[in-house]
Amino acid sequence: MKKIAVILAGCGNRDGSETHETLSVLLAIDKRGMQYQCFAPESDFEVFNHIKGEATGEKRDLITEASRLCRGNIKPLKEYCVNDFDALVLPGGMGAAQNLSTYAFCGKEMSVNSEVAKAVRETNIAGKPIGALCIAPMILAKVLGDKNPTITLGGDCQAAKDAISLGCNHQICNATEVSIDKENKLLTTPAYMVATRISQIFEGSDNLIQALYTMI
Repeated sequence: MKKIAVILAGCGNRDGSETHETLSVLLAIDKRGMQYQCFAPESDFEVFNHIKGEATGEKRDLITEASRLCRGNIKPLKEYCVNDFDALVLPGGMGAAQNLSTYAFCGKEMSVNSEVAKAVRETNIAGKPIGALCIAPMILAKVLGDKNPTITLGGDCQAAKDAISLGCNHQICNATEVSIDKENKLLTTPAYMVATRISQIFEGSDNLIQALYTMI
């Protein structure tokens, strides 16, 4: 059975992994008879009110919050071993830009969590596919930009310009399309960067996982 590692960044669009994107990815993996294992870094993050879109001043444990999305079946990212998995996937949500990286605060001068960067780099070196949704491709842009990868962040947005400045080629895609970089084995889809309906999220995620399944 093929095994897919999924890196989460909390729970919820404003301060964690986007719930629709995450669940649609897990469903698409399961539908194809593959197995998933979720991971997250062990760290604290700043909580946002999802109604007001404002920071609450509260801090919570990232891996504990992320566990809500996978019924507690989660491991610390430091335990990720590339040899145990066939591919890696990073759902989007502001957690990817705030908790897994500093893109939300620093733009193209961003840094990436060391454990996340290590997982991405080792998976790429091993020649295994990596999928990323929504804003998460910015993590690939920062870590793998020296390989001139092709990714998508939807349209001609600021994030796309920042990815280009980091060495990427940017492909314009709609919400359900998948950008496929065969050379670097990267698969990306815009999801809520451009999507307006939840059905587009599930279709785009399914398309991404199908392309990843084919590439394994």
